[in-house]
Amino acid sequence: MRYSGIGGQAVMEGVMMKNQDRYAVAVRKPDGEICAQTFDYPGLVKNKTLKNAPVIRGVLNFIDSLVLGMRSLTYSASFFEEEDKKKKEEDPAKAEKKEKREMGITVAFSVIVAVAVFMVLPYYLSLVFRRFVASQTVLALIEGVIRLAIFIGYILLISCMEDIKRVFMYHGAEHKCINCIEHGMELTVENVRKSSRQHKRCGTSFLLFVMIVSIIFFAFIRVDSPVLRLFLRLALIPVIAGVSYELIRLAGRSDNGFVNLISKPGLMLQGLTTREPDDAMIEVGIASVEAIFDWRAYLAVEFAWTDTENKKGQV
Repeated sequence: MRYSGIGGQAVMEGVMMKNQDRYAVAVRKPDGEICAQTFDYPGLVKNKTLKNAPVIRGVLNFIDSLVLGMRSLTYSASFFEEEDKKKKEEDPAKAEKKEKREMGITVAFSVIVAVAVFMVLPYYLSLVFRRFVASQTVLALIEGVIRLAIFIGYILLISCMEDIKRVFMYHGAEHKCINCIEHGMELTVENVRKSSRQHKRCGTSFLLFVMIVSIIFFAFIRVDSPVLRLFLRLALIPVIAGVSYELIRLAGRSDNGFVNLISKPGLMLQGLTTREPDDAMIEVGIASVEAIFDWRAYLAVEFAWTDTENKKGQV
């Protein structure tokens, strides 16, 4: 495996791929045509020192991922919503301002709900066990187990929805496309089909790392006040996200035994958040990659691949 630097996510009937400061969203339109559009996104913070600082870069990347993910989903949904026709009739400047405002509100609301459900709720549920458990370490472990149960239960619940099943299939197409080129194969439907739908740099693995790292961090909080304990947990969320990012970054760039071992749980969890895509979905994933990434040049540098050798092999 060779690190390519590209990553992405599934969107409504499509795939988003990001390469440095550019990203592309490829969508299978209702008429069957694939529309691939590229955009620039340098990130919310332009300071390169901060963007490259360990742990801090993880927090910034997490925020950027939320914003970019919301933008990509909104763009893909525009192909299937009548509301988008009304937006196009509005003044472009006003429409852009309105979209940014709505995006900010949506991202902020999403973060608040996620913190409440996956951080605050498990903490309060774990307080029930304080009557029977005196050890703070054991209580932190119980809290972590509750958090994991809520997270996995949430994934299982949404995976029953038909629309989400298709999103998970496109998620599989995204992973398979990246795995295809990172393992030195030409980006074709046939090669993508036989590639793995699990990838160590997946957001699912990142969230699992967040759950595990939070258990370790919270075990060291030793204060009597329940309010202060909750405050410290909330204050540590950016640090936990930053450390988890460093772990997922290491996993995506290394193939040694230890890294593969700690990546295993995340890869297993991806069995729930990805599904095998059909060929039409794979074509969308390929279109998204090709819109922002020269995979032929990448294969030539990393794997000494040439079109001529490949054609000879096919004869």
